[in-house]
Amino acid sequence: MDAYEAIITKRDTREYDGRPVAEEHLQRLLRAARMAGSSKNEQPIRVIVITSQAQKDALAECGDFTTHLPASPLVIVVVRVEGSRPFDAGRAAQNMMVAANALGIASCPVGIQHDDAARKVLDLPPNQIVAMAITFGYPKGGGRPQGRGDRRLPLADFVSFERWGAGR
Repeated sequence: MDAYEAIITKRDTREYDGRPVAEEHLQRLLRAARMAGSSKNEQPIRVIVITSQAQKDALAECGDFTTHLPASPLVIVVVRVEGSRPFDAGRAAQNMMVAANALGIASCPVGIQHDDAARKVLDLPPNQIVAMAITFGYPKGGGRPQGRGDRRLPLADFVSFERWGAGR
């Protein structure tokens, strides 16, 4: 699958078949995150890999919409240095999710709303912030995650040229 196809076919998926993510696939996801660019090459992003059920259960308590997190075979938490740009965390997260899709692995970003609780669960130093968690797994039912069609805005409504609302 080429990069463009991996981007446009990626679907957020919350149901996985339970198989652990293969070690070689995990390593590929981690390398994809590490290669994401960052502002001024500060490299403020770190990740925490979670596979133990106890840790997934504990992390799920740190978010408001995390019911699928404990059933995910793999959770990767994206952590950023305090004062760094959230955009850098997003770049690392998207790299992992697109790379996962190319490998036939489904994913879904998860917001962690209760920072203090997450700090305790993850034993974070004071200068580190949880940007997000991402669940990963092979899609339930086998095959690629099925989308619900292209429900995005039409390109003409999404793009302006030179100034707001201007077409070509």
